[in-house]
Amino acid sequence: MISWILFLINVALGLVAIGGLVYYLLIILAVGQARRKKKDDSSVEAFPPISLLKPLKGVESGLRGYLETFFRQDYPKYEIVFAVHDENDPAIPLVDELIDQYRDVEAKLIITDKPRYSNAKVYSLERLADVAAHEILVITDSDTSVGRDYLRAIAREFRSDSVGAVTNLYRGVGNRDFWSKLEALGMSTEFMGGVVVANMLGGMDFMLGPSMAIRRQCLKRIGGFAAIAEYLADDFVLGNWIAKCGFKVSLSRYVINHHATSLGFLYSFYHRLRWNRSTRFSRPFGYIGQGFTYGVVWAAVWFGLFISDGSAELLIAMLFARLAVAIVLGYLLLKDEDVIYRLWMIPFQDMLSFASWIGGFLGKEIVWRDCRYKILPGGRFVKVETKEIQG
Repeated sequence: MISWILFLINVALGLVAIGGLVYYLLIILAVGQARRKKKDDSSVEAFPPISLLKPLKGVESGLRGYLETFFRQDYPKYEIVFAVHDENDPAIPLVDELIDQYRDVEAKLIITDKPRYSNAKVYSLERLADVAAHEILVITDSDTSVGRDYLRAIAREFRSDSVGAVTNLYRGVGNRDFWSKLEALGMSTEFMGGVVVANMLGGMDFMLGPSMAIRRQCLKRIGGFAAIAEYLADDFVLGNWIAKCGFKVSLSRYVINHHATSLGFLYSFYHRLRWNRSTRFSRPFGYIGQGFTYGVVWAAVWFGLFISDGSAELLIAMLFARLAVAIVLGYLLLKDEDVIYRLWMIPFQDMLSFASWIGGFLGKEIVWRDCRYKILPGGRFVKVETKEIQG
């Protein structure tokens, strides 16, 4: 009996590891397809006015520099609307300083008061949309930065009336902290792999939180921001509902920067855990399938437990394929030059990512901005009235 169980485990690990190799090959194919699709640098006859919505809370390291990139847009007509919940928020003086410095850019700050929804960011977005002047709404996280032609790239995607929303590829940018660098490496060489494969196989039916753009009319079709107020993965739900309404969600080739601001192992791991538990409850079957993306880890486990025929060869092939994915995806497609110097960190990144994936199955609570929440079936979540941080 035990021998049969060991045999089945041996076969299962081998098949999962091979599945991981297939997934790596799919990423390389998807990157090749994306690179063949030339970046759209064509002109637009009439650039539509755009409202940039920026919900903020507190001041993380580098925030001023990130926000400043949005004041420097080479775009004929746009506005930036900032929101904070508290009149004592430390981000207010920083925003006031930028507004005063860039007087040629139309910008303002609103104070929303205490959020009425579980998702405080969505509450801010609802209030921002109420005061925003334009039809196209662009939403970016506080830890993102962009080039001067970012809004022009967004406008090009909206030339077709069939496009209801636009989202962007992003590269991870770490700071001096080792765990921040590891998280950024995962963004560029792991997470974006799933995005380009999904886009190749079936098109986009979700959006990515660091950069989301939406037509106001499409937002109204799904019930406005209030409709997603109780969902943790607001970016996934927003894009998914827009796609279900018959509009196209376009994945722009324009790459932005997503800065990994979590410092230290615990904060970085909690960040990953939040991502994973959010995905598990939002897309349960997709989350199980995510296990196939950890090819190197499964191959290493298979080799370590059984050292059977072919396990060593598969592990070596898997390592080379994983490094090829990192180079093709992170360096060639996303133009993340740090990837080349951090290839040696890939095994550590994958093991930490795998551990947080396992952790995603082991609980229903997450920590977000120093508050604890319980995730409910379907992706809704509610605040837990305690400040105790648990995994």
